[in-house]
Amino acid sequence: MAAAIVTGPRSRNSRAREVVVGPLHLPGDLQIPAAAHALVLFAHGSGSSRLSPRNRAVAEALNAQGIATLLFDLLLPEEEQDRRNVFDIALLAGRLVDAVTWVDRQRELAALPLGLFGASTGAAAALSAAARLRSRVGAVVSRGGRPDLAESALGQVTAPTLLIVGGLDTEVITLNEVAYAQLRIEKMLEIVPGATHLFPEPGALERVIALAATWFDAHLVPHRRQ
Repeated sequence: MAAAIVTGPRSRNSRAREVVVGPLHLPGDLQIPAAAHALVLFAHGSGSSRLSPRNRAVAEALNAQGIATLLFDLLLPEEEQDRRNVFDIALLAGRLVDAVTWVDRQRELAALPLGLFGASTGAAAALSAAARLRSRVGAVVSRGGRPDLAESALGQVTAPTLLIVGGLDTEVITLNEVAYAQLRIEKMLEIVPGATHLFPEPGALERVIALAATWFDAHLVPHRRQ
């Protein structure tokens, strides 16, 4: 059953809402710019939440170019206490699929082309969910992700996929290269020079934002969602 939307503060050009997502009523933050032409769902990484400042910075940039965003917690508070859950890709992917089901029951969101943005283990969850959702997902972006953890789902992803990794994050670069070789769709691997895993270096996160915004803008177009 779809959960109700709780309306929060609104600005003149966008609507910010606190929501409860899916059958578990997971808390989330939905931002809908005026005349939004697409929607991106965020999957946070291990040890993070919907309050991730890096994901929120990306979301704000997408909002500025007319893309709605939904950031929500993938786990209940009691589930977060068990570290096995944050690496349970099947569990996390299922939560994303539930979130998309919830989105498709919201009149103002259901017709929007949909993208997924994942960080760390959230990237594997996003790719696994995209493999299950097929044409409903128009694009996937991974930031400092572990797409290799999606394993056999990688070959079933149909959405154009962008993998972004810091140039100094050498181990994760190797893991992304392994995953990249298994993707069979339009794909790109971008290395941000001088950046480490969380992209704290000056200009590094801005580069991530520019790459993600360009990828979503190119692939989340209205005709993809009938």
